[in-house]
Amino acid sequence: MNHNLPKDQEFMLPASGGFIVMTLFVAVMLNWLPWGGWALVLRPDFVALVLLYWCTHKPYRVGIGIAWMMGIFADVADASLFGQHALAYAVLAFGGTVLHRRIQMFDMRQQMMQIFPLLLLSYATYAAVHWQVHGLIEWEYFLGCVVTALLWIPLTILLQNLRHPRIDPDEL
Repeated sequence: MNHNLPKDQEFMLPASGGFIVMTLFVAVMLNWLPWGGWALVLRPDFVALVLLYWCTHKPYRVGIGIAWMMGIFADVADASLFGQHALAYAVLAFGGTVLHRRIQMFDMRQQMMQIFPLLLLSYATYAAVHWQVHGLIEWEYFLGCVVTALLWIPLTILLQNLRHPRIDPDEL
């Protein structure tokens, strides 16, 4: 079995529903880590990153509906305004789904530059809702967007390696 797929067919690797759910669960657990001080300001949004990965690699399996549900779950878990994360994740999923073919054309470094505006738009949506409710925007929050974009390459490498079919030792 040949495991060396061309770059343009890397997105065709299989991904089971259980694997997708597990990655989203791990992302939620990483978001729940206790952050404080500057680490809280620089904290990446792992759920947004994993959602964007699946929306760009499997847009027919993970889309706006899944993103909305993950956002509602994040709102309940964070005790934030109901729908705040949901709206931001839905905007992110829409962008990832619409641009999935374009993003797949680039190498990972260029993909990171393509997803940064999507993450920035998602963070801006979250900040706009926060501004409407609380009357202020915490500009430091946007530093987390940069960190989240920088984690695109390691996350993509990790998930693509986990998605590769395992080599049967008896096949040699």
